[in-house]
Amino acid sequence: MKTIIEPFRIKTVEYVKTTTQEEREEILKKAYYNTFLIPAEDVLIDLLTDSGTSAMSAKQWAAVMDGDESYAGSKSYFKFEKITKKIFGFKHIIPVHQGRAAERILFTMILSDIDSDGRFINAGKGKFIPSNNHFDTTRANIEFNGAEAVDLVIEEGKHPEVIHPFKGNMDIEKLKAFIKEKGAKNIPVCMITVTNNTGGGQPVSMENIRMISKICNENKIPFFIDACRFAENAYFIKIREKGYENKSILEICNEMFSYADGCTMSAKKDAFANIGGFLAINNDEWYVNSKNLLIITEGYETYGGLSGRDMEAIAQGLDEILDESYLHYRIYSTKYLGEKLLANNIPIIQPTGGHAIYVDAKNFLPHIPPEQFPGQALSVELYRYGGIRAVEIGSVMFARYDKDGKMIPADMELVRLAIPRRVYTQSHIDYVAEIFCEINKNKNKIKGVKIIEEPKFLRHFTAKFAPVD
Repeated sequence: MKTIIEPFRIKTVEYVKTTTQEEREEILKKAYYNTFLIPAEDVLIDLLTDSGTSAMSAKQWAAVMDGDESYAGSKSYFKFEKITKKIFGFKHIIPVHQGRAAERILFTMILSDIDSDGRFINAGKGKFIPSNNHFDTTRANIEFNGAEAVDLVIEEGKHPEVIHPFKGNMDIEKLKAFIKEKGAKNIPVCMITVTNNTGGGQPVSMENIRMISKICNENKIPFFIDACRFAENAYFIKIREKGYENKSILEICNEMFSYADGCTMSAKKDAFANIGGFLAINNDEWYVNSKNLLIITEGYETYGGLSGRDMEAIAQGLDEILDESYLHYRIYSTKYLGEKLLANNIPIIQPTGGHAIYVDAKNFLPHIPPEQFPGQALSVELYRYGGIRAVEIGSVMFARYDKDGKMIPADMELVRLAIPRRVYTQSHIDYVAEIFCEINKNKNKIKGVKIIEEPKFLRHFTAKFAPVD
């Protein structure tokens, strides 16, 4: 039987608003052609992100009612700690309100010196942090602390049309050469993102994780994993990597994290939660320093910016994400959209990843140059024509500028269609494919956009655009 059905039933529904194309034209103008600035109530199908947008289960909502809101030592924290240690295996678990808070604490700590009064003094200049691909907030937190975020993904991961089972892998030879060039003392930590969001939601193999760990150990460099979509990555390992086909998802996760010294986690992804995350660490000194930073800005060590009910929902969600039947549905339902787009000559990153489909805007709109942001232009057209909200993953998000102010484009110009977990039905996804087919008929008429206002960091969130004349 080839039909993939949802391993759940719908218990609560939410109304969505339908708008006309004329109304959406005005909405886009008021939002300065930035999909982040569009009011959510004016979006028909929201594929902007899968972060915090999942549908929680009946058991999660039941757990919410059991939340212990004690300031210190709540039972909800100990439940949260128990499941995180069961899956990830690290010695210390520090709750935070979301993944970027974990990143802020980690990078502030490792890119600072501590003076005699216990204050953190920035010392990030001249430091480098390699990864397969850093995502936006990770890169921003590194650069805000004065260090340089470096991407070392394999060459196959830079080409949307190339088929490779683990396009999220780090290039091992490049990592070795990078350590030799920069010196291990200037690399306070090495990271890997699973799955690789920037590169199309592509998985990382266990062999690659093992090899990175070995190289880091040889050079005495701590190794951390960005674990946002760890379960989806584990499922890809199970179905694509020899020797893991008979392993449980929990067993694969246990091995995956056994090679690392810690991890950051946004629980807004694979934990089905609307908010939350954690920083996990084995090093006792790092734990103490991280805890001090946590208490200053997030909260006490047993709540870290989260309510007890949030920790209950995360704990239950982490248990549910280990369900192989759900992961099977998740991966293959995403693939369903990818296959429909490919069948209609819409170029995407192949093979399809776990949480999203990434449309290759550079190939889809070859008449729009990188400096006119084809990904942003396509995101605008998706909303204009069909009320679908997506996000650009290209030169708006990741371009660099040389010393003369000339833009260095991102490797790929993509539009991410991030699919919230347990939210949309097959008919919603069919509609998305149909809108792309309609846009495809007149794609040569789509115009690029230009930036008219932008912040220094994470510009894609708040930048203002205007159509190119």
